[in-house]
Amino acid sequence: MSTKDRALDPLPHLPIDHSHHFAVIYAEWNQEITHALRDGCLETLKRQEVDASRIKLVPVPGSFELSSAAAEFASRENIDAVICLGCVIQGETRHFDFICQAVANGLTEVGIRSRKPVIFGVLTTNTKEQALARAGGELGNKGSEAAEAALLMLEALRK
Repeated sequence: MSTKDRALDPLPHLPIDHSHHFAVIYAEWNQEITHALRDGCLETLKRQEVDASRIKLVPVPGSFELSSAAAEFASRENIDAVICLGCVIQGETRHFDFICQAVANGLTEVGIRSRKPVIFGVLTTNTKEQALARAGGELGNKGSEAAEAALLMLEALRK
């Protein structure tokens, strides 16, 4: 469900632990889209009063590289949650399927092994227009939703 149309209200201000540190890892491939996701993520973290000094921005070449970067940052003691942002758009070959599956499996494995929130903020769309609609367009911003998910997971794990 999109940020714009979901039944839940926008994330309320959470009494978050302000000592949390985040790695925001974003793909440079499909930059117009991934930078919009990154910006939505950062805006949401800022709105929740996460100090910029507690956010490590990590650009990687493409979505495939998100998993290895996530593994590195999730292994660091000073990182509490990893937010991964990318965009894979369907082409004429099966490359799309292989990349999407590898990234989903890789990020899931990193989260399980690290026992830290590792958030899948990767768009997997048929067209660039669909991706733009989800990167700050008419369907909201999945980068913002990824930041919300990280905050909510940290809160859930705290309890």
